[in-house]
Amino acid sequence: MDNCIFCKIAAGEIPSKKLYEDEDVVAFHDINPAAPVHFLIVPRQHVATLSDCGPEQAALLGKMALLAPKLAAEQGCGFQVDTDGNRSGGFKTLFNTGPDGGQEVYHLHMHVIGGPHPWRVRFVQQ
Repeated sequence: MDNCIFCKIAAGEIPSKKLYEDEDVVAFHDINPAAPVHFLIVPRQHVATLSDCGPEQAALLGKMALLAPKLAAEQGCGFQVDTDGNRSGGFKTLFNTGPDGGQEVYHLHMHVIGGPHPWRVRFVQQ
C-alpha cells in the first residue's frame, strides 16, 4: 500500500522508536500513548484489519501474540507470579477493527498497553 503509514514505518521510510523487528513484524512505541507503556506490533505484510485475516495469517498472529509478553516484560510491565503466589504487573493487548472498533490506521496492528495505573483513557466522541 503506497500511502500506508505502517507499511512506511515497517520499511524504514518513516522513523519510529523501534523496540523490535524481524522479517515478519516491527514493534515500536505509540506516538500518542494511552499508558506509561504503549507500543504497537505491526506485521510487515499489509493486511487491513483483523477481519481480513485468514488461515494464512495464523502463524503471524501467533507470533504477534507470543511477542507481546516478551516485549512487555522488557518494557517493565510483564506479568509475574512470585513464589508465594502473589501476582504483579501485567498489560493489555488490543486489536481495533473497523470504524466502530476505533481503528484509525487500516493496517493490522496490536496495541500493547501497560504500566502503573491510572491510565489515560480515550473515548470516541459520538
